[in-house]
Amino acid sequence: MFDKPVKITGAKSLTLSNILLEASRNKGMDLVGVIDSHVPAVQMELRELLTNQGARELANGGIQYERTTLILGSEIEVYDSLCQGPIHVLCFLPDLKSMEEFTQWLKRRVTNIHLSSQRYYGTARQLQYKVKELSGLFIPAHVFTPFKSVYGKGVKRSLTEVLDPALIDAIELGLSADTAMADQISELHRYTFLTNSDAHSLAKIGREYQKIHMEMPSFQELKSALHNLEGRKIEANYGMNPLLGKYHKTVCAECFQPVKAGDTCRKCSSNKWVKGVADRINELADANVFPSRPPYIYQVPLEYLPTLGPKTLEKLLNVFGTEMDILHHTTEKALKEVVSEKLAKAIVSMREGRIRVVAGGGGKYGKVELP
Repeated sequence: MFDKPVKITGAKSLTLSNILLEASRNKGMDLVGVIDSHVPAVQMELRELLTNQGARELANGGIQYERTTLILGSEIEVYDSLCQGPIHVLCFLPDLKSMEEFTQWLKRRVTNIHLSSQRYYGTARQLQYKVKELSGLFIPAHVFTPFKSVYGKGVKRSLTEVLDPALIDAIELGLSADTAMADQISELHRYTFLTNSDAHSLAKIGREYQKIHMEMPSFQELKSALHNLEGRKIEANYGMNPLLGKYHKTVCAECFQPVKAGDTCRKCSSNKWVKGVADRINELADANVFPSRPPYIYQVPLEYLPTLGPKTLEKLLNVFGTEMDILHHTTEKALKEVVSEKLAKAIVSMREGRIRVVAGGGGKYGKVELP
């Protein structure tokens, strides 16, 4: 097996096989997407998994490994002359053959196809057309963050400035926004919202996800769910409280104190600032009526708990199975049999929303303060 990390900016432990094992055994996830599948080294490891490690390609798309189905994806940084700045988009394809074909097309439009982070020089619409030609899914990523996103950097007011709206399959909200915030923008009402987040370490896998009604975890079932076809649908979004996101509030770029965009920081006198997602959405808000959406359920990943170390987390996983079971289902009584009463109460407090959150901004995550 290969042991190179999937992401050049990720932890060294973030190999493809480790991702699948973490998703299957520790997180209890039925679907996981790897957005670096265009890289030839990742494709080589996929071939190894299929040939010698028990993975199998599904007829409806995706690669099954243990309980988890891998969806092959690629995150692309688009440099389009119509954009005010680069934007990130997600391209998911049904199988390894189509991803290899995408790699051949993409490598003529990027500097180095062997890198996990790709700067694509072409129009966003051309990229959409190619993804659709390969029967793929096209999803704008973390659409409000102030750097490298459609609304945060790419457009003045509307995604139609750079994208074909008919060729968008869903919208990824990012850590600093939730459903209610995003629905203030009327042009997003037609799309399914996804609560996913780019994990740069194994621990962060599944910090945001969605519960999907489908017959089996596969690419085609996911596609149907995103478009609400034949009863397939998103049943619930599980996401971090947006206050915990790195870009929720507007802050001074130098000292990270809250500041109003355009103002001089009262603490350090800097006139540089990073606009928060909440303020950017308020600028774009135009909706008076709102669509019916699946419930958005706040969750706080266990790693955010100040008093929970890796050995205690390992003990919890050994007893209760997966982090999702611990976060959402295990009773306080059962938790107390394994960890301290203080820690058990902290986990239940997070589940019930009885925590104080200090908002993040400017690239710094928010913080949890337990009662």
